[in-house]
Amino acid sequence: MTTTLLRTAAELHARTRGGRRAVVMTMGALHEGHATLVRTARELAGPDGEVAVTVFVNPLQFGQGEDLDRYPRTLDADLKLAEQAGADVVFAPSVDEVYPGGEPQVRITAGPMGERLEGSSRPGHFDGMLTVVAKLLHLTRPDIALFGQKDAQQLALIRRMTRDLNFGVEIVAVPTVREEDGLALSSRNRYLSAAGRRTALALSQALFAGRDRHAAQEALRARARQVPATRARAEALSAIGESRAAADAHAVAKGAPGSPAAIRAAARLVLDEAARLDPPLELDYLALVDPSDFTEITGPEDDFTGEAVLAVAARVGTTRLIDNIPLTFGAAS
Repeated sequence: MTTTLLRTAAELHARTRGGRRAVVMTMGALHEGHATLVRTARELAGPDGEVAVTVFVNPLQFGQGEDLDRYPRTLDADLKLAEQAGADVVFAPSVDEVYPGGEPQVRITAGPMGERLEGSSRPGHFDGMLTVVAKLLHLTRPDIALFGQKDAQQLALIRRMTRDLNFGVEIVAVPTVREEDGLALSSRNRYLSAAGRRTALALSQALFAGRDRHAAQEALRARARQVPATRARAEALSAIGESRAAADAHAVAKGAPGSPAAIRAAARLVLDEAARLDPPLELDYLALVDPSDFTEITGPEDDFTGEAVLAVAARVGTTRLIDNIPLTFGAAS
């Protein structure tokens, strides 16, 4: 397959389309995580469809002091990776093509969800992100658009925008791709020194510690539901040697450790240890949130059932990294 490089929307619109068009939006510096998105897009578009990869470093979503100028531009390598992954087109417009009148006076506003977590740390970031995603959806006119779950808050906001504003495009989430040691793939990983990369592993390790604590809680809750509540039935259990196990399950599943705070605490232990490394990890936030609006999940665990996201952001040296994992509460019920 030969991938075509296009610079204008007019060139893209002039192409003959047989099936569905699937779009993967990127800021370039492509890696295996992007390749996974492209391969998934290829499967969804089918042999008669078209896969387009956008490469555009959006100035609107970089705040003051952030790394717009040093953000890697590797178009030749991006084109090769996109081709190997199955893309038909790489659409790499100029700033003037995307913003022909200069910075847009009318923009998409992310609303309250855009002010939490990443939005709090990077004011205005999500307004700029949604504005360019809206522009690129109009310019590429896809049937499907694919985004990685690593940017969970971004994904949630894009889904909300396309639903609230009736964009008529299917948004598909693709799971986070990780290195063998667990580090989430990111274009910013290349900024890390060897020592910094070792420190950065604490992000995924913290999430995995929280996930393991959650899995243990869910197993204990399932066990507790099977334990008899009446004295007669408890005596029957005792006769076959299960009373101690039942008591332990009740004590742990119904006690204070069985809460969202316990999951955060398990993750925080790992992050606190990484803060003492060289270079140290500087935590921005650790949060367990409802993915529908990214509000913090609080209170006893038994009060919450459904999907959740455990998210973390931190700096290692001058490099800021984010990561998250999805969790499901009450799955055993």
